[in-house]
Amino acid sequence: MTSGDWSRRQFLTAASVGSLAAATSGTVPAYGNLAKKAGKLALLGGTPVRPNKPWPDWPYCDKQILQSMAKTTQSGNWCRIQGGAQGVVTLEKEWARLTGAKFCVATGSGTQSLHTCVEALGIGPGDEVITSPYTDPGTIAGILSARALPVLADLDPASFQLDPDDVEHKINENTRALMPVHMMGQPCDLDRIMAIAQKHNLRVIEDAAQAHLAEHRGRKLGTIGDVGCFSFQSSKVLACGEGGAIIGNDEALMDKCYTVHNHGTSRRGLTEAIGPKYRMNEFEAAALLGQLPGLLDRHRRRNENAAYLTQRLKDIPCLVPQKLYEGTTAGSWYLYTMTYRKEHLNGIDRATFFKALAAEGVTLSPYIKQGLHREPWIDTILNMKVYKTMYAPERLRRYRDECRCPKCDQVCEDMAMLWASGPLLGTHEDMVQIADAFEKVYVNRDQLKSA
Repeated sequence: MTSGDWSRRQFLTAASVGSLAAATSGTVPAYGNLAKKAGKLALLGGTPVRPNKPWPDWPYCDKQILQSMAKTTQSGNWCRIQGGAQGVVTLEKEWARLTGAKFCVATGSGTQSLHTCVEALGIGPGDEVITSPYTDPGTIAGILSARALPVLADLDPASFQLDPDDVEHKINENTRALMPVHMMGQPCDLDRIMAIAQKHNLRVIEDAAQAHLAEHRGRKLGTIGDVGCFSFQSSKVLACGEGGAIIGNDEALMDKCYTVHNHGTSRRGLTEAIGPKYRMNEFEAAALLGQLPGLLDRHRRRNENAAYLTQRLKDIPCLVPQKLYEGTTAGSWYLYTMTYRKEHLNGIDRATFFKALAAEGVTLSPYIKQGLHREPWIDTILNMKVYKTMYAPERLRRYRDECRCPKCDQVCEDMAMLWASGPLLGTHEDMVQIADAFEKVYVNRDQLKSA
């Protein structure tokens, strides 16, 4: 068995049904002797664990990408509708193959993919779509652009994903779809989400913007709902600056997606519907195609490095890794995220903890400052004529009250995020240094009282 096979199957499958530490028991050595990390914190003048060492460059770039871009530039075929242009079409075929989907439509961004799917499903004014408050604004932008109503359900604070119980609680007669977001590149509770959708006859649009090649019960994310949407923005594990993709197995629905994203013009060349122009260009496709040869190797490395970090964290109670649901068989590890428990660090606030880690050479971030339920877009739409016309006054009054998401607030307050697209491509030594920095600050936590 290769280490890649271990990471992808045994580690993550076991992690989803029990303890992550138990998953790697006997395979990754334990590091329980924290006393060895005693010493003066770098914040107070000690020697950093990782002094001035760079992380792998990001966005990822190699000769294959440069050659692919140069070839497209020289061809003169820069738009997918030009005669002879094959880049976007080839990318669509390859991304469908890699994800196990029958069809793919490439777009100019992940947000465009989401909006395209909402329109293709016939969702518009008067309709509601339930999604997460803990996500990029692009998620709700895809709903708002169709003048539908994004309904925000609260989170499971251990997984940072939608809480299926609150999702079901928010369903009403106007609910048309669920839009689960696979946060950090890990599957949400898809068993529950899909069961709820089936029970209430709802469509499912998977927001897999962060979840390239992640798997639930051996199936790639994006292939489990009616459609799945991806982002190829610069920070993502597969990136081209912007760019997006829709995948699905329903040919008729995917043809509608093509028509919508092609300003309402179908594959037959007839203008048949209302739609924006969301086509991916040939340069974006060239950048993505140039990365595909090594994509699976990089995916395996992130999973292996994430497994190592999780094993090391078992002895550091102030950092609790993101909960993975039963059925998780691989993650994209776009982000490696943890809950910060200040009660295990003498009550030291998160900002001071981050400052101490940064001095050791490891940077963590709070990630999303506040959930979308606390942003001013809610006041904006409640005062728009189209929303006042298409939604009953009582519904709009209740909508504001229903936007409270206290568990999301808790996640925002306690989040500790390591951006992973680049760093998790590091060496084993890099991972050792990250974990050593965590341990050093934890072991020497009493020193932070004077920081």
